[in-house]
Amino acid sequence: MKILTVDIGTGTQDIFLYDSRLDLENGFKLILPSPTMIIHRQVKEATRSRTPILLTGHQMGGGPSAWAIEAHAKAGIPVYMTPDAATTINDELEKVETLGIKIISEDEAHGLLSTVHRLELKDFDFDAISEAFARFGVSLRHLDAVAVAVFDHGAAPAGVSDRQFRFDYLDAQIRKKNSLTSFAFLSEDIPPIMSRLQSVADSARGLDCPLIVMDTAPAAVLGATFDPVVAGLERKIIANVGNFHTLAFRLGKNGIEGVFEHHTGEIDLPKLESLLRALADGSLKHEDVFNDMGHGALMYSTEKFEFGKDKFDVVVTGPRRSMFQTMDGRPLTENHGPPSTVIRPYFAVPFGDMMIAGCFGLLAATAEIMPNLAEAIQGSLRGERGHGVAPWDV
Repeated sequence: MKILTVDIGTGTQDIFLYDSRLDLENGFKLILPSPTMIIHRQVKEATRSRTPILLTGHQMGGGPSAWAIEAHAKAGIPVYMTPDAATTINDELEKVETLGIKIISEDEAHGLLSTVHRLELKDFDFDAISEAFARFGVSLRHLDAVAVAVFDHGAAPAGVSDRQFRFDYLDAQIRKKNSLTSFAFLSEDIPPIMSRLQSVADSARGLDCPLIVMDTAPAAVLGATFDPVVAGLERKIIANVGNFHTLAFRLGKNGIEGVFEHHTGEIDLPKLESLLRALADGSLKHEDVFNDMGHGALMYSTEKFEFGKDKFDVVVTGPRRSMFQTMDGRPLTENHGPPSTVIRPYFAVPFGDMMIAGCFGLLAATAEIMPNLAEAIQGSLRGERGHGVAPWDV
């Protein structure tokens, strides 16, 4: 059995090819620039040469790509976008046009091809990933499934905060099924309001196997639970410190007890520790985070989570986990201060690799959504050994 998993963040896209014949530690993996960073670089090159650009394709992750596109237009260089591509900047297209960007139809776009530099927007590029693997003799034919994670604010109605809209969605999903896997869907079951997840599905229509899509942060947190130390805990707080978003879940025997999400660029370690303490004691309120330019917070249990009972207080994963390190680069442990003043982190390393924690979360979600694949996947995630594979049979 083979499953391609792709966790797409702001800085990188982390790719893991699951093969049930192999130990998970021996699975093939790639850590590559994220699609939004690739577009950012390509647009910057066009800006330097003052070349008009045409952006077609699908809605994709914004941030760096959107900033570069806006800067290109601000420099007085023509920018054309088809409607679907333009939602990368804003779901309200009239707001995109106020930036000096011209929205055109697909037919109009075709007529411009000889006079502009065309870039296709999409988060998931199966052909490019397949080509990268093929260069090393690894085929992505005959996959049993593909699983992709992206961060999706959802398509908020005009006048509604996308931060509030996302948290209303998170709340609805948790109340529907109190599990991290409630944020994963087969492509045909994606909620209509989740426009970026749907764009991933649209860009993968040529696949000849099922597609599972999932939100990035729950995927990373779920993946972190397969660290052997974390797996032994009935209750835990897991913080995923991403390049753009920091999200922490408080997990217990009945599922999700609480969650908050903030913008990583808006917090430092003292603020993050304050939020984690409030999440632990149940005092955290939605407005505490939302009014601080974060996304928000939700509490589902009044039972307190006590710090200081174990050798660490919070499980940490994500590319910005170094926020939990001291100025000299050493981890914050009990040797750097008493538990009353310092939250002691444990850096989760599921199957030896923190960077692809989200891929392991995607695997776990796939096992739940596709029961016919569950036995092999769950066996691998329990640490059962594979049987090896001949080097020519990949």
